[in-house]
Amino acid sequence: MKKFRIELKWGFLFFLSGLAWMVLEKSLGWHDRLIEQHATYTLLYAPLAIFIYVIALWEKKKKTYRGRMTFLQGLLSGLGITLVVVVLTPLSQYISHSLISPDYFPNIIQFTVNSGKKTLLEAEAYFNLMNYTTQSVFFAAGMGIMTTVVVMIFMKSIPQKDPAE
Repeated sequence: MKKFRIELKWGFLFFLSGLAWMVLEKSLGWHDRLIEQHATYTLLYAPLAIFIYVIALWEKKKKTYRGRMTFLQGLLSGLGITLVVVVLTPLSQYISHSLISPDYFPNIIQFTVNSGKKTLLEAEAYFNLMNYTTQSVFFAAGMGIMTTVVVMIFMKSIPQKDPAE
């Protein structure tokens, strides 16, 4: 477990940042009076999510690998962070939609129906805790892997040539 302390820490911090973001969204009205702008504004979380992965992988490189981390080592660390995030995603969705913003689904359903984008049945089938949780698990896995790969392209250590060669 000690070997994965950094991944656990940053996966949990990612989880907490997501909950904090939900509180921010709710307090700024993106779940009710400004719900029509929610899809756009929620994208503002992406830089923070990427930053968390950068800092986590940088810490892993510095503390575990003494500043020299291969692409594969970083990939495995990022996958560990992603696994923690994916495991915590159902809890995050539950807390977000049951405690932080319990009116989000009724509000987005009403907005979607009123704007003519979906029928009531379509909106109810799409905007619910089970569907959002399923989507979020797959999204967290995909984005975690993609973010890790991109970050590690830039962060990996370049192998040193043997001076004897």
